[in-house]
Amino acid sequence: MGPLGPEYEDAVYPEVTLAVIAGGQGRRLSGVPKGLLEVEGRPVVARLLDLARPLGDVLLVANVPAPYARFGLRTVADVVPEKGAPGGVHAALVSSRTPWVVTVACDMPFVSFEALRVLLDARGDAVDSVCFEVAGRVEPLLAVHRASLAPAWEARLREDPSLRQLLSLGRARVLPEAALRAVDPTLRSLTNVNTPEDLARHGVSLPR
Repeated sequence: MGPLGPEYEDAVYPEVTLAVIAGGQGRRLSGVPKGLLEVEGRPVVARLLDLARPLGDVLLVANVPAPYARFGLRTVADVVPEKGAPGGVHAALVSSRTPWVVTVACDMPFVSFEALRVLLDARGDAVDSVCFEVAGRVEPLLAVHRASLAPAWEARLREDPSLRQLLSLGRARVLPEAALRAVDPTLRSLTNVNTPEDLARHGVSLPR
């Protein structure tokens, strides 16, 4: 895994698991699993795994794990199937070996460790989840959650809630857009790559 830079050598969070939420196939991208898309010759999953270096553990949530076997990751499937991103994050909470889980999506190739650090450092005894609000919208997939939220989330998943609705089950701290822009001025960490147009716009390519 690549270096994060000397300024983060003291950023160690052994109580946190990085969970990469892989989801399904990229239907608008020739069926390629989005985590295998490449940026500067590296799969997105490999780039995201760099973020795990200062953390205590890492896992991949993927209902079809075979395409990611070469990365040697502990891989789990949704506990409550067919619930989309909420189900994926819930599976990460259930499977975590640490008390906190920071989640990233496999179609977000430019998440920076600086952005994760803002989330991680905003935790507290009276907080269960931390996320950003950007342009008036909560961004709940790039977020950190207590693993102990899993039972309450599972009870609610049957109702097909959004991640934003699940956040309301705990004590969520929502950080303003300015908190992310302070370390990521163009909000690149929130970039999603879902369509051929996105590939061209952000310099992302299909696997070779």
